[in-house]
Amino acid sequence: MAWHPNTAAQLAGLSLLLLGWILSCVTTYVPLWKRRNLDLNEIETWNAGLWQVCVVWDGDVMECRSHDSFLALPLATQVSRVIMVASNALGLLAAVLSVWGSDWMKTGGRKPGLLVGGGVVSCLSGAATLVPVSWTAYNIVQDFWDETVPDIVPRWDLGDALFLGWFAGTFLISGGFFLLCSGCFLMNKIPPRPLSVHQKLRAQMSPNRYQNSSPKNEYLVI
Repeated sequence: MAWHPNTAAQLAGLSLLLLGWILSCVTTYVPLWKRRNLDLNEIETWNAGLWQVCVVWDGDVMECRSHDSFLALPLATQVSRVIMVASNALGLLAAVLSVWGSDWMKTGGRKPGLLVGGGVVSCLSGAATLVPVSWTAYNIVQDFWDETVPDIVPRWDLGDALFLGWFAGTFLISGGFFLLCSGCFLMNKIPPRPLSVHQKLRAQMSPNRYQNSSPKNEYLVI
């Protein structure tokens, strides 16, 4: 395998894609989307995610409990859970397509199509990661500054998983962009498809309409 700029673009795209996919999976399953500190009990911290709610005491003792029912969750949490799982599946599909279409695999003329497909799916996975993360952050900020809620009521704050999700979405989209550029570059380098033997014989046997044509003024006598 010859090392050239296109190979470097593939390596960068795959690295960003895999890193973004891993971070997206971690974001999906860790219970750190929201956190809340109780003013009346400062040693107790609540953390909530898409799947669990955890309580931490004294910074080292943690107890977690899974959500009882999917239908009992808020609409934002339900939609975020579905989109994040779909994002993880799309990221895995993008990784498979991109690895299969890279210079390290022998796939013949299918490389450009596989790379372009992997890049598109990676960008979709990144967008699917950014949407629920940003939506959750927006809801938290809106509730935090809601003046109709008394100040004594504890409020949720942004959790660490949201920042992790923003990084994951950015990496997935950046990796997809590199893979798209690599696939488009390979498409432009594909030589024109040669004629088959049947097409060559057909072209040779077809009469030339100008070969046996006689001049219009053949019998004109001056």
